[in-house]
Amino acid sequence: MKKLGSKKLTLQLRQPLQSIPAELAGSHLALSDDGMQIVYTFDTQRERTGIATLLNKLSEHGITIKDLQTSETSLEDIFVSLVSASR
Repeated sequence: MKKLGSKKLTLQLRQPLQSIPAELAGSHLALSDDGMQIVYTFDTQRERTGIATLLNKLSEHGITIKDLQTSETSLEDIFVSLVSASR
């Protein structure tokens, strides 16, 4: 499960963003349609997840966070992904 799954950090923002800052583009970030959440997908197997760097860069851009939560890929999601890939 550790090898095939991923973990997501969802950051709820105080103010909506129109887009992710160019400096952070390509950093496994996704902005919600309403601009109120940034989702960061990361690999827990890496020595450094990049979370601290991400939070520092967001702060440098004046982006403030209201709340955050983490979630992982479920065993069911991994199984469905493996079955779909084998077809």
